[in-house]
Amino acid sequence: MSVTTKAAVPAGTTPPAPRSTVSDGESGIGTFVRRLFSQRALPYLLLLPATATILVMLGWPVVSVVLTSFRKLDLGELFQGKIVWNGLDNYRVILTDPQFWQITLRTVLFTAACVICTVGGGLLVALLMKHVHGWVRVVLQLALVLAWAMPILAATTVFQWMFDQNYGILNKTLVELGFTGFHHYSWFQTGLSTMTVIVILITWQGIPFVAFTLYAGVLGVPADLYEAAGLDGASNWQTFRSVTWTALRPLVNVVTFLSLLWDFKVFTQVWAIRQGGPDGGSQTLPTLQYLKGIATSHFGAAAAVSVIMILALVVLTAQNLRLMLRTEEVD
Repeated sequence: MSVTTKAAVPAGTTPPAPRSTVSDGESGIGTFVRRLFSQRALPYLLLLPATATILVMLGWPVVSVVLTSFRKLDLGELFQGKIVWNGLDNYRVILTDPQFWQITLRTVLFTAACVICTVGGGLLVALLMKHVHGWVRVVLQLALVLAWAMPILAATTVFQWMFDQNYGILNKTLVELGFTGFHHYSWFQTGLSTMTVIVILITWQGIPFVAFTLYAGVLGVPADLYEAAGLDGASNWQTFRSVTWTALRPLVNVVTFLSLLWDFKVFTQVWAIRQGGPDGGSQTLPTLQYLKGIATSHFGAAAAVSVIMILALVVLTAQNLRLMLRTEEVD
């Protein structure tokens, strides 16, 4: 007869937990699933579908343009469906063309002028909306909304009539003010004057967005900071520099970066004014891309110009992000 004995458990101790019947593989899968749907990983999983969609919709066109830039793709190859790879020939033709570098320099200066005027004008309008009262602010905001909502081609047509040599209201107004040299003055006779008109047009269209964005930032500045600056005896300029500008600097960086991206690739206004004329004096990189691709059917060369523009924007984006991160670290 056999006797079964149980091991005695010392008093005050917890008996060992029973061994799980789940295999190690199943336990590892369960742990992975729990970690996958944890609170830390769940936001990234929710963003994954939208991120993948954006990458597909934006990534494939970029890849297609890059591949096209290494092909000889004219009308003949396009109609025959031939794929002729010519390596770096398109880039060699573009980069060795002196006109390309003139257009690139013009595009950089044009973009800088548009960004400076737009951000500077938007900042002044935002400060103006902060200090005016009542119906004056309402009228100003309504004017900004109407300017912002006006279609690009409609605004371009209006500016063409305003600066017209014979019937433009600007020349007539300047003559009435005593500037007789503007009688029948042609604002589109040189590339510089044509670019000046385009800069004014783009600035007029871009100021509303910048003004409303910065005005929201101005309203977010606590009134206690202005009261403290006043008690310290700070002047208006010192108050703006130490209080207002400190609060607006991150927003100014953002709108400057966005304006830089938008103005660098402006096409509609430049083309609608004088198609890059006179004599190519107002031609920019987007219009050069159009002329290479659509007008002369050299789609491979046009793709090379597009890739160069993309690389320039990537460099500008990386530089802007680096400056923003450095500013946050300093703050």
